[in-house]
Amino acid sequence: MPPPVRPSLRASALWLALTVASAVAAAAPRTEHFPAADGHTELAGYLFAPEGPGPHPAIVLLHGRGGPYSSNVSERCAVVARDRESPCNAATLSRRHRMWGDYWAGHGYVALLVDSFGPRGRAHGYGRFTHDDPDRDAVNERTVRPLDAEGALAWLAARPDVQPDRVMLQGWSNGASAALNTMLRQAAGQAVDKSHRFRAALAFYPGCGPRALLARRVAVDAPVWVFLGASDEEVSPRVCAETLVHAAGGPVSVTTYPGATHDFDDPGKARQSEPANRDAKADAMARAAVLLDGVGR
Repeated sequence: MPPPVRPSLRASALWLALTVASAVAAAAPRTEHFPAADGHTELAGYLFAPEGPGPHPAIVLLHGRGGPYSSNVSERCAVVARDRESPCNAATLSRRHRMWGDYWAGHGYVALLVDSFGPRGRAHGYGRFTHDDPDRDAVNERTVRPLDAEGALAWLAARPDVQPDRVMLQGWSNGASAALNTMLRQAAGQAVDKSHRFRAALAFYPGCGPRALLARRVAVDAPVWVFLGASDEEVSPRVCAETLVHAAGGPVSVTTYPGATHDFDDPGKARQSEPANRDAKADAMARAAVLLDGVGR
């Protein structure tokens, strides 16, 4: 049995941990611009950087159908672009995206949150039950957003502070479907830049129906972890679980949280007032970095 930690050492360790966490959380993400792999769109992104020169592992973050910004400001937004003022910016990211960006920087990852909507004049995002809105075709999760992920991968891999062979992917909802499609494209040899690849992906409550995924048979060439809420009110966890249980390659692992809803990791009071969401959020965040740290070592 290890000797007990003396109170003074325990207090010092706690103080150091809180100091580091506060420093990371206080660091505002840096706004960056880089090309999508579609060959014509300049994307906006928000870079969360860890301490030290690196090189570090990295992760690309793909927002959901509501966009990356706080709902308090996004309805007033349209275009987000270089040298253009907008209420949607690094200071008005949603709490969930800011939380996860800080989380990854705190775990030693360079995290890049990609705005797929603002550069295409749709920073306002979309509400529930809008999947069939024709306006969403320009930012759809099958043919458009995977090219954004690939562009972010190429941009990160060229940075001196990034390990180009340890770039991961994470998405939420519509962005999680886009992440799965990105991994499908990669495994099928369809990525625009075949010199770089995502080493793993985390997909939080994706849609897995025929209008969300590129193929009914999911085949990937890197580990994918999918997190679902059993009481999701926006997408079907049953359809997703049944689709992914037959996935080839990977491996693909599915975790379904009993009683958890869509957006269970949103840190706001509305979601976290539900005990099942609190438990799901805590478990997913405890596991995420551990899962990715084991990839590519």
